Amino acid sequence: MTFSVLVPSSLVREAEDKREATRKIGYVARAATVFRADRIGVFPDPDGERRWGGGFVSTVLEYAATPPYLRKEVFGKRDELEYAGVLPPLRAPSLTGSESEGSGSLRQGIVTEVGPEGRVRVNCGLQHPISLVVPPEMEVGEGKRVTVRISSRSPVRAKLVDEPLSGLSVTRTDLPAALDRDDAGVRIATSRHGVELTTRRLTELVGRTERDGMTVAFGSPGRGLPEMLDLPIDSLADTWPVGEDEADAESGVESGAPGRFDLWLNAVPNQGSEVVRTEEAMFAALGCLNLKEK
Repeated sequence: MTFSVLVPSSLVREAEDKREATRKIGYVARAATVFRADRIGVFPDPDGERRWGGGFVSTVLEYAATPPYLRKEVFGKRDELEYAGVLPPLRAPSLTGSESEGSGSLRQGIVTEVGPEGRVRVNCGLQHPISLVVPPEMEVGEGKRVTVRISSRSPVRAKLVDEPLSGLSVTRTDLPAALDRDDAGVRIATSRHGVELTTRRLTELVGRTERDGMTVAFGSPGRGLPEMLDLPIDSLADTWPVGEDEADAESGVESGAPGRFDLWLNAVPNQGSEVVRTEEAMFAALGCLNLKEK
């Protein structure tokens, strides 16, 4: 079960300068982190881009999602990160290393040197890079990011493990490819023209997302998903696929809504502003979808 968030390359189209664009991307990363998304994908919307496109958006997101102790080594100095100092801290245990106080906790690291006898030096945010044995099934090279299991910090006891990196992953992806993933779960498009979210509908939906996971896509200010996908807005309001009675609800969400999605959802009914910004829509929608069934 995985939880993915999709945002367009036109995410910061209304930002007045690079500082404001960076700050906005930081809030998007915050929303994804607060609600424990596993990954965030940036899909292309070239017609909506203005001064900053998908490369800028994905680079800033990747920087925000990288543990602070690895950022300088991973990114160096890049133009896209000129105002990285305004990014709000994510404060995720997987990024700060606060989980490393316990026995057997996982932490991200980066290989700084490949040595003899199957050993490498790894920077994982401790006082100094540490020398670790490479497991036989792993292939590592200088600059590769790895997962380290730390069982003690004083004295240091750690080992490399062949497990996925902890924390939020960031990718650039086509929208169809992201929606066609085997682990996409319930595919939800957010739009003011979608079906209004009610408490009854939320109850039906959360049961499925808790079981199967979900992929939630968002548009950009002034340019929503229907416009990006060239879909008529009158085709979105009647896409609620979960039955209105208990028997139908148990059958789950069926695909068939426009644009490869399972449903189009309006998570901010009766919005008081003409435009809901992407980061605002993320907090509103994910806050509802994060609720537990019981």
